[in-house]
Amino acid sequence: MSPRDRTGGMDGVIVVAKPAGPTSHDVVGLVRRLSATKRVGHGGTLDPFAAGVLPVFLGRATRLAEYHLGGRKRYRATLCFGETSTTDDIDGDRTTVDGVPVTREALEAALVTFTGAQQQVPPQYSAVQVEGRRAYQMARAGREVELAPRDVTMYALTLLEWDGSDPARPVAVVDVTCSAGTYIRALARDLGAHLGSGAFLGALTRTESGGFTLADAVSFETLRARAADGPEGLAAILRPMDAGLDDLPHAPVTVDEVRRLWEGLVTGPKTSLAVRDAPIVLAIAPDGSTAAVCRAVNGILHPDKVFAARPAVDGRPTPREEPA
Repeated sequence: MSPRDRTGGMDGVIVVAKPAGPTSHDVVGLVRRLSATKRVGHGGTLDPFAAGVLPVFLGRATRLAEYHLGGRKRYRATLCFGETSTTDDIDGDRTTVDGVPVTREALEAALVTFTGAQQQVPPQYSAVQVEGRRAYQMARAGREVELAPRDVTMYALTLLEWDGSDPARPVAVVDVTCSAGTYIRALARDLGAHLGSGAFLGALTRTESGGFTLADAVSFETLRARAADGPEGLAAILRPMDAGLDDLPHAPVTVDEVRRLWEGLVTGPKTSLAVRDAPIVLAIAPDGSTAAVCRAVNGILHPDKVFAARPAVDGRPTPREEPA
């Protein structure tokens, strides 16, 4: 499939290694300018102070971004104990907590306790909507709001580094694998409270997002250098629209079946589906591109989003097309 979309912009995924400082929106703006593409979105917000993997979707690939948002995330988180923060991270106003000194052994035991499904209250300074306003807007106005807990899952929590040189303010680096929607700032806050001490998030790097890792990501410098070489330069780092969705069920379809999906008709593929019932199945055209996103019901594909151009029928004009 061509890396150019139907409006002349790029069409695919660029995995950016966001540095600390810019917002996720800043990254989207940069990619939009460099690629001359109007439709650009990202695959999950990173706080400005955080760095790491930020998938950016261009052109028609933006229609697939929602399937990435629910994927697992992995982070390298620096936890600072002995203080709390108004924002639960290094950017907030901090208060010293005269609590129980945290030891490496106590933290390792707490990480076991926090592994698995749980409910987590988002930070006061978060983008959660409350009464039509963002929670952080209300927090900046001096209002403390009661935020509803949400279900999250910590798949793995592993202590990587421990610095106890200052027993009153030890620092730990933790590898976190979690579900989408998890606030690592809230994890730091809750671990501190659980251990009888304060804690805040001192630094954060997202090392994996869905099917993308830091090894897949390009820096701002590489992004700008590629853009200087024109469309061909950016095309070299542009991934296919369906990149990162390898874990979803795939269904090979013929040209005739692509035509039926394009027409919005249910299709029983000649190749039996590996998964007969699934909410999301990628229909794969003979050229290897994603023709459509479908639902599978009893082995029948129901099209939800179609990406393929309509195949011609033996060179004859297809319905909805006028002869030349």
